[in-house]
Amino acid sequence: MVKIQYHVKHSARINAPADRVYAIIADYRNGHPNILPAAFRNFVVEQGGRGEGTLTRFDVRAFGRTQSFRHEVIEPEPGRVLVERDRDLGSRTIFTVEPATPGSTVTIRTELTSRGGLTGRLERFLSRRFLLGLYREELKKLEEVASAA
Repeated sequence: MVKIQYHVKHSARINAPADRVYAIIADYRNGHPNILPAAFRNFVVEQGGRGEGTLTRFDVRAFGRTQSFRHEVIEPEPGRVLVERDRDLGSRTIFTVEPATPGSTVTIRTELTSRGGLTGRLERFLSRRFLLGLYREELKKLEEVASAA
């Protein structure tokens, strides 16, 4: 079966310092849950809770179905880049926080694999639309939480 790699990405300016924004993203007990879009449910920290070594599980409701995920957090560049790696599917979501004037710029990028052919094209089209909506909502919530801190 042919597998096609693709990615979905969105960036936004956040009106808060990069260190504050990164701290919210990396805090899976008190920060990150407050920026999750409404499609996320049953978010549980299984191990750790702050940055590298954190293990989470959660459900996402999309297109009338609920799918469960298990993620492991790694920090290839602590304070700047945080990666959530899916423990079952192999996909990765990368959060990159860059200082900007004013505030910071945050990019969320997910790397995925789909089937080839027409089914894969449809899958990629729908997942891109869905994920971009999630990223917009998540970055808006991040702006609200970071600005209030």
